[in-house]
Amino acid sequence: MEALEIARWQFGITTVYHFIMVPLTIGLGLVVATMQTMWWRTAKPQYLRMTKFWGKLFLINFIMGVATGLVQEFQFGMAWSEYSRFVGDVFGAPLALEALLAFFVESTFLGLWIFGWKRLKPSIHLFCLWAAVIASVISAYFILVANSWMQHPVGVELIDGKPVMTDAWAVFTNNTALVAFPHTIFGALGVAGAFLLGVAWYQLWRRRKDGIDTVGPDKKVIVGENPAIPGRDKTDYTVWIRSLRIGAVVAMISFAGTAITGDIQGKLMFEQQPMKMAAAEAACNDGTSFSVLSIGDVASRNCDDVTAVIEIPGILSFLANGDFETNVKGVNTLIPEYQEKYGTNLPDGPIYGDRAGQEVQYVPVMVVTYWGFRMMIGFGALASLAALVALIVTRRGTVPQSPWLMRLAVLGIAAPFLANIAGWVFTEMGRQPFVVAPNPDPSGIDGVFMFTAAAVSPGVSAGELIASLVILGSIYLVLLVVETALIVKYVRAGVPSAMPELAHPPGEDDEKNDGDTHQGSAKEPDDVLAFAY
Repeated sequence: MEALEIARWQFGITTVYHFIMVPLTIGLGLVVATMQTMWWRTAKPQYLRMTKFWGKLFLINFIMGVATGLVQEFQFGMAWSEYSRFVGDVFGAPLALEALLAFFVESTFLGLWIFGWKRLKPSIHLFCLWAAVIASVISAYFILVANSWMQHPVGVELIDGKPVMTDAWAVFTNNTALVAFPHTIFGALGVAGAFLLGVAWYQLWRRRKDGIDTVGPDKKVIVGENPAIPGRDKTDYTVWIRSLRIGAVVAMISFAGTAITGDIQGKLMFEQQPMKMAAAEAACNDGTSFSVLSIGDVASRNCDDVTAVIEIPGILSFLANGDFETNVKGVNTLIPEYQEKYGTNLPDGPIYGDRAGQEVQYVPVMVVTYWGFRMMIGFGALASLAALVALIVTRRGTVPQSPWLMRLAVLGIAAPFLANIAGWVFTEMGRQPFVVAPNPDPSGIDGVFMFTAAAVSPGVSAGELIASLVILGSIYLVLLVVETALIVKYVRAGVPSAMPELAHPPGEDDEKNDGDTHQGSAKEPDDVLAFAY
């Protein structure tokens, strides 16, 4: 393997791992802030418990997201220095705003929220959480602005072979970013919805397994209590049934939102990156039909070996143009057009190294784009369908006793995660062979594009990249085990894991406490550190 391929694997692995945390952080943050708002308005104890339990899982995921995200910035300078030089003038503004305006605000107010329980006024405390959550959403927008410029470069002028920003407004209002942003937020809410649904199903199942909740002759739930188990009272039941229903509704709404924004995004891709969308449909020749299933050597870039087995007439035209009749250019038509515009071989130059003169493969790996596109839609639809089924199954107030259904509900948490990952991989892999795709609009700036082969650091060897890949991969594996263990631990413990006062009610004798329950004591049963850590 050469340095370019290893560098791409390294960036892909670390970015996909980091991206697992991002949608859950954004989506769960919005849900937790809404739960605390309901507690602030109603003072109902179930909303406080929901806020603290889901808030604790939100914090675990947020911390891991920060730790894994730091690596991305270092990779830009270490493995992708030529890329950094090329995009630096454009990326400086959105990434600086992301760090200064969004991340610092997010971190500051999240800290105030963590340590502000019983120390800040309820309204101020709620404001801190909303400020942190909104900052995370704004942070996502700035990141998407940078990424969307790679997909559709605008607002620049090419000076000495380097794009220089001339219109910041055009960069920040790039139509690609304006569509990608709601699509990403809806995807994040889908992840949060499935997460709530799966965990709440497990907790309701545990209540039935422990004999706390039963079902009467009318098949409706009879809510019980068990004082011997901390926190297992009737309020606990309300926490989980409402969390399940909130998660199911959020999952279904988010799928509808991703479908609508995805359709708009797809139409933009047909205009801006026609080869990406042609490869996603395995559309080798011009036509109007959408391929439901194609067979052949899809893993190659040779369209002659691909045959559509199941296809729907007119759907491809609708996805591209909004009608059912207009022909859409296929791969075989687009290849000569790309070769005429951007050349058939990589140009000579020191930044290409041994890759100079190699033939440019304008067709991305179709097995990735074709199946990535379908996995994105399929897993998203599966999560939405599961949410609908969950609402129907629990209409009488609880979940079935079947352990298999419980395991299926928990495994269903992965569906929107996989949909998000598949969509991200499709978006990035489908842009190849460009790291900055050209703008095909006639009004676009000619020459603003960059081959991925030119982006990797010329002074970094394959051995150095392999070493860093192994080290980072090992560290990320450890972090994955740690986060999974923490999530599983606190999910199994339920609400008392975030509210230890449920296990040790105020006034309960505690020899270890020695009667010291003054405000701020590290031994206080409901000490804030027990919630945060």
